[in-house]
Amino acid sequence: MKPFVFFGGKGGVGKTTVSCAYALKSARAGVETLVVSTDPAHSVSDVFDQQFDDTPQPVAGVDGLSALEIDPESEVTEHFDEIRARLSDHVSASMVNEINRQLEMAHQTPGAYEAALFDRFVDVMRESDPYDRVVFDTAPTGSTLRLLTLPEFLESWVDRLLYKRKKSIDLFEKGAVGDREPRRVMDGDPVVEHLQDRKEFFEFAGGALRNDAAFFLVLNPDQLSLNETERSIADMDEEGLEVSGLVANKLTPSPDPDEDGRGARYLRDRIETERERLDRVRETFDPPLVAEIETRTREVKGDLLDDVAEELAVDPTPEEPVFV
Repeated sequence: MKPFVFFGGKGGVGKTTVSCAYALKSARAGVETLVVSTDPAHSVSDVFDQQFDDTPQPVAGVDGLSALEIDPESEVTEHFDEIRARLSDHVSASMVNEINRQLEMAHQTPGAYEAALFDRFVDVMRESDPYDRVVFDTAPTGSTLRLLTLPEFLESWVDRLLYKRKKSIDLFEKGAVGDREPRRVMDGDPVVEHLQDRKEFFEFAGGALRNDAAFFLVLNPDQLSLNETERSIADMDEEGLEVSGLVANKLTPSPDPDEDGRGARYLRDRIETERERLDRVRETFDPPLVAEIETRTREVKGDLLDDVAEELAVDPTPEEPVFV
């Protein structure tokens, strides 16, 4: 399996449970593993009964497993503070207030979270040397797809900005007066350096996601979840991102054979409907089903998390990175 593994899907399908279970499965197999939550609910802490923050911390009682939780609000604030500081160094004092006003407005836009979280989880990928496997418990499908499709778009965008900046500097130098030698302002230009850094950043992100990442979608056996999963597979395919497998979660457990009350009849009818939907998944969806996980009566943690890990037919053995 690829070194970076993402579990996505519609909100509420159980991505956190599945990602934590796979991270546990990897660690139990002797693979040094980090599980990363980009979910504002921060439920990785709930799964392991341990508080995590933005710094990787060992999971108590599990050798080889660490976890971190990315706080979206903190990431957005830090992201805009960095932009504010950088711009303030290159504009007049009269422009600083306007910059602050524009950034405050941008802070409230939906894309602000995606941009900040994208930067942070790519940083995690770049700094993943201590780990053989990084498992991402991603945000709901829409946000995840926006994050994953940013690299190709932004690479070309940065290329255009870089070209225009270099062109403007070239024209400035040609128009320089005084000494006959034009002023060489291209060397060390902070804007060019920053754009070049961003270009390399997005090139890394695109290469890592295309070559060293595996994507799994978690679904529930209801029609809305299946429809959302089908759309996600198509959307990711359009972006050149292959879904490696599907995890059917929260399946209804069967009643005992001798039970024939109202509750048992309801469960059998529900199971029949779920089986029909899973048959549709097997027959019409390209990615294979790699797990069929029943609903538990208790919170999935401790021994129950180990049980779920065993049900995931996803090889924990890490492949050598191709790009990273």
